[in-house]
Amino acid sequence: MDLSVVVPTLNARARLERALDALAARVPGAEVIVVNGPSSDGTSGMVREHAAADVLLELSDRNLNAARNAGFAAANGAIVAFVSHGSVVREGWFDALRAAFDDGAAVVTGPVHRAVSGGVTTEGPETRTIAGRDVTYFDGGNVAFARDAIAALDGFDEYLDTGGARDAAHRLAGLGYDVAWRPDLTVLREEGDDIADRVAEDATLPIWGSKYRSLGYRLAKNYGLRGTVAYRVARHALGDARSGVVDVLAGRTGVAEWVGNGRAVVSSALAGVEDGLAARRADRSDARNPNGASSRMDRALSRYDA
Repeated sequence: MDLSVVVPTLNARARLERALDALAARVPGAEVIVVNGPSSDGTSGMVREHAAADVLLELSDRNLNAARNAGFAAANGAIVAFVSHGSVVREGWFDALRAAFDDGAAVVTGPVHRAVSGGVTTEGPETRTIAGRDVTYFDGGNVAFARDAIAALDGFDEYLDTGGARDAAHRLAGLGYDVAWRPDLTVLREEGDDIADRVAEDATLPIWGSKYRSLGYRLAKNYGLRGTVAYRVARHALGDARSGVVDVLAGRTGVAEWVGNGRAVVSSALAGVEDGLAARRADRSDARNPNGASSRMDRALSRYDA
């Protein structure tokens, strides 16, 4: 199989080494591209000495989607997979990947097993119908694309600090691509790795602000200004508001903090919608990605062949 595996990372040397060990043992012959950027924990030296790594890209951007796009631009494989630095591919991952593409899949994903206190949790496929469009979501740290599918998307949207995989799922549906689910395409993550996989977020925003700016942006960009967008943003906000009230009553959160989070939700969602509508106007194609891989072909990076 002509496969490239892109592994974005930032300051996660131990987790990354574990992920590379698994790729070396279980994904023979794949081109492995590590996109590091910019780490300060000795990641670069470890990667350049690791047997699994073929290419190391040093990127100045602290943005997960920028790292994904840089890896995609450097990849040579007919199939391009994305595995997070916290994702350990399990036995059978490679065989499941090969079977899916032999069956004609354009995009394939599978479950993430999470090692937590007392055992392992897992997940099933997640789908939604939005404005008549059937959307199958995927975890951005366990997904593979045929090259024509990721090229049609123009990679991931670099406006987004978080939620890039969910945005890509909306756009895949708009382009008419199905996302295949393979239960044996499994990765394992340790407790805490999901936080580490979010390579960077906008530090100027509270966590709720970052979430709702992303939500408003991707819904407005992909569906325009319609009732569906307002309904879904409001539904998420009400659910989080209820959880916040429980935290206030339990003494885990102060009233002032809860009110501040509410303000951040409203202002950030509106800002995201505004930016999403601007992005929709900027790219009227079904790709809906004016901030994609092709817009950053001049990005500053250094390449090392390991």
